[in-house]
Amino acid sequence: MEEFTGLLLPIAFLAVLYLLLIRPQQKRRKQQEHMVRTLEVGDDIVTIGGLHGRVVALSDDSMDIAVDADEDVILRYERSSLARIVADDVPGDVPEGEPDDDGGDQT
Repeated sequence: MEEFTGLLLPIAFLAVLYLLLIRPQQKRRKQQEHMVRTLEVGDDIVTIGGLHGRVVALSDDSMDIAVDADEDVILRYERSSLARIVADDVPGDVPEGEPDDDGGDQT
C-alpha cells in the first residue's frame, strides 16, 4: 500500500504538468497549423514581426504580402511567420472595448 502512495505524488505532478503546460501548447500549435492551411489570397494578415499586409500570392512554404495600398511593395515571408488573420469588420458591429456612438454612456 505504501508503494502505491509513493507513486501517487509523481503521477499527480505529471498530470498537472500535462494539463497546465503541454495540452495548451498542443492546442495553440493546432490552431496555428489550421490558420496557415486556410490562408487565402486577399486575406489581411499580421506577421509575427508585426508587419500588416494583404496576401497577394501563396506557395507551399511562402506567401507574398503587399504592404501598401497600391500593392507596389511586395514582400515574401514564410507561411509559418503568420501571427493572425485580420477579420473583416462587419458594418454596424462595435468592436469590443470601444464605446458605441453615444460615447458609451447608457443613461
